[in-house]
Amino acid sequence: MGRKFAFTLAQDLTQAGLAVASGLARRIDTAAHEGALKGGTVAVLAGGVDVVYPPENQKLYDAIRIEGAIISEMRLGEAPQARHFPRRNRLISGLARGLVVVEAAERSGSLITANYALEQGREIFAVPGSPLDPRAKGANCLIRDGATLIENAEDVLAVLRPILSRGFGEPDGAPLTPAPDAAALEQEADRVRRAVEEALGPAPVAVVELIRLTGAPASAVLTVLLELELAGRYRRHPGNLVSWS
Repeated sequence: MGRKFAFTLAQDLTQAGLAVASGLARRIDTAAHEGALKGGTVAVLAGGVDVVYPPENQKLYDAIRIEGAIISEMRLGEAPQARHFPRRNRLISGLARGLVVVEAAERSGSLITANYALEQGREIFAVPGSPLDPRAKGANCLIRDGATLIENAEDVLAVLRPILSRGFGEPDGAPLTPAPDAAALEQEADRVRRAVEEALGPAPVAVVELIRLTGAPASAVLTVLLELELAGRYRRHPGNLVSWS
């Protein structure tokens, strides 16, 4: 159901004149790209733009290369690694005016991407799911924390139309804050990694509190958290709380 919804949502959004950016990953990303292919889609890769990952998406990659755009911060020929995915996700949320979370498990990297989007001033949308479905826990948590609940493309457009009519800048017309340099962000994440790990404990703590305790930029803390999440080392709890697994 999630893949079907992502396909239809992406198709409807592109027919309304928007483009869809995603990460060319399995399931939801793949469906979103397929739905948006004829209208406009951008694939953001964690490896070089010439490295297809996952390999089963070769045909989709070839189609996007012709019909859409493929971008990456990585060098040509560089294979994707776990530490690259936070940078990829930061690009996805940065490219978009709104982030839609269709499915997100409790430890999903989509939740960290949502934090990036929040930091970048983007709109957060989430598709509700059954409380018995583990793939819906993350999206339901986002809705509980204030994300806009959506059931179709019109729900997204109702929020974005007034914003886009003013342009892509801030509501007051000021320019958006530039995204940090990728290499500098990685260096900063390396510098604060130990502080973040020491601030985490068995008791859940708010992400904003981690940022305060470490005194580090939010982007660096979120990068470290996503790396830890990909390694299965920490848990996410309702209310944007995190702890060691």
